[in-house]
Order: sequence, then structure tokens, then C-alpha cells
Amino acid sequence: MKTKKLFSMVTWVLVISVAVMLSLASCAYKAEAQQPVQSTAVPSDQIEPGQDGPPKVYFTTDISPAGLMAVYNALEQRPGGRVAVKISTGEPPNSNYLRPELIKDLVQSVNGTIVESNTAYGGRRANTAYHKQVAIDHGFTAIANVDILDENGSISLPVRGGTRLQENFVGANFKNYDYYIVLSHFKGHSMAGLGGAIKNISIGIASSEGKSWIHSAGRSKSGISGNQDAFLDSMAEAGKSVVDSLNGNILYINVMNRLSVDCDCNGRPSEPDMHDIGILSSLDPVALDKACVDLVYAASDGRSLVQRMESRNGIRTIDHGAAIGLGSKMYELIKL
Repeated sequence: MKTKKLFSMVTWVLVISVAVMLSLASCAYKAEAQQPVQSTAVPSDQIEPGQDGPPKVYFTTDISPAGLMAVYNALEQRPGGRVAVKISTGEPPNSNYLRPELIKDLVQSVNGTIVESNTAYGGRRANTAYHKQVAIDHGFTAIANVDILDENGSISLPVRGGTRLQENFVGANFKNYDYYIVLSHFKGHSMAGLGGAIKNISIGIASSEGKSWIHSAGRSKSGISGNQDAFLDSMAEAGKSVVDSLNGNILYINVMNRLSVDCDCNGRPSEPDMHDIGILSSLDPVALDKACVDLVYAASDGRSLVQRMESRNGIRTIDHGAAIGLGSKMYELIKL
């Protein structure tokens, strides 16, 4: 009888010990998985005189036409020839696209043409005729000419150094421009986790069939389904094909306002629950997006957007972009 009681006690001790160990292991895993993304900003005083240092990211809290011009001028670029300004025209009826009033001065200062591509998910921007009407309704044609890049079909760009794609499909009109200003609204995204410069030069510039090609990691030219990590990697690779084709004739600006967890492809996005942050610019899309991510993590009210980015593994696109040579995760943040 004593032997049975002793055996029972030992059994319960073992069960409790195993349960405690599993609980601790689970907590340790969760703590590791939810570690915040570390800032990779390099302080200016740590850069040796005469050294180029990491890519520069310029930052202003002034979200206005003047603030937009300030971060643009800080890059000291003078686009020549035919200049394309890549934006999102925004899905009706109530998305958070960058308003014409904000971007007008910049677009007109470079004599730019606003460019966009048709969507792959349906909606009001899935074909050129409807898309052009949205551009009219949202006020973009009142400030500049608007060109739907895939109005005349697609062309292929080679992907160098990728692991998911060998080619990328962009609108046939892409080749008609000498310089691209990539003007992005940084925010969350229901599929990508986040949307910034990299998304705008990949999914954003891709033709309708090219968008499906990226979503499926090179398996289909229709639909928007596929493996999540393969999709995230493919965005970085498609973006690199665009950058490689332009030979440096490209710059990037991210506007961090109306920071919803949803993209401008959502006509009824969730209302932002965090404050506006500012406008950033860079010649490096990876550094720019990483700086924006770091600012979201540093914000006291950024929990919802952080959760959206992490739940979709969105930082992977930035990591993969750095790994394949699209840009650098290290940067110098310069406040204007």
C-alpha cells in the first residue's frame, strides 16, 4: 500500500515538473518570437569624417507640401528627362491615399507624370478605364497627367540574385520614363504586413498579371494566393529588378500619416489608432522602410501596426531585400 502511494506521489511530481518545464519553454519561445525589431540607425557622431557611412534617411515631422519638398531637396537629386511619380491612386470609397493637395508641389516641380498600375484583385482599379476614372475622382488629373503603366500590357524585367523569381512583369509603359520618384504612403497591409517603398516598386509597379506573379512567387499570372514567405521574398526580388533596370535613376519618399493597419487598396480601412509621424526620404528603399518600421516600434501608440506587421512576418521583405542587395538595413537618420 505504501509502495503504491509513493509511486503515485512520484508520478504526480513528474507530471507537475514536466508541465512547468513546458510552460517555461513556451514562455521563452514567445518572448523570443516577440522581441521588438532592433533599430539599425547609426548616430552621426559614430561616422568617421571622410567616410560615406550607411545610407542617409532624411526625416521631418512636418507633413505638409513644404515638408515633402524639404525631404526631396535633401536628397540633392535633379531628375531629368521624363519623370514618373509612382503613387497609389487609392481604392474607393474612403482609402488613405496621399492627397493631391499634399503632393502637388513636388509633382509639378519635376514636371512629373503620375503613374500607377491596375490591380489584380478586382475593385474599381482593375481595368484601365475604371482606374482612370478613379484618378479623376481622387483629384490626381487636376495636378498632373496620369498614366496607367499596364494599359498596353506587360514587359518582362530580369531578376538578378533572386531565390524565388527569375523575371518580373511590369506595365509596358514603364520603359517610357527616365526617372522614377517613388512616393509611398507607409502603413500596414492585410497580406504584406506593411507597405512602403519596397512594396511600391514591386507590387505597385507590377502589371496586373505581374502582381499575381509576385503573390504566387512565379507560379501564376492570375489570382493573389500563394505561400506567405515566398510572396514576401518575391516582393523584394521584383523590386530589385525595377531598381536594377533604372541604373540609379530613382529615389524614394515615405509619408507616415494616417497609419492604419490596412493598405490604400482597402476602400474601407480601419481607422488609425496611432499618431502621424512624418515624412522620410532616401536613395535606398531598404533603409527607408527599415527607418519607418523602427519609428513605429518606437512609438508609444504603435501596438496595432506592430501586431499587423509581425502577424504577417512583414519584416521578412526588408530582410530579404538586404540579403539580395536591394539595399541596407543600416542607415543614418538625419532630422531636418
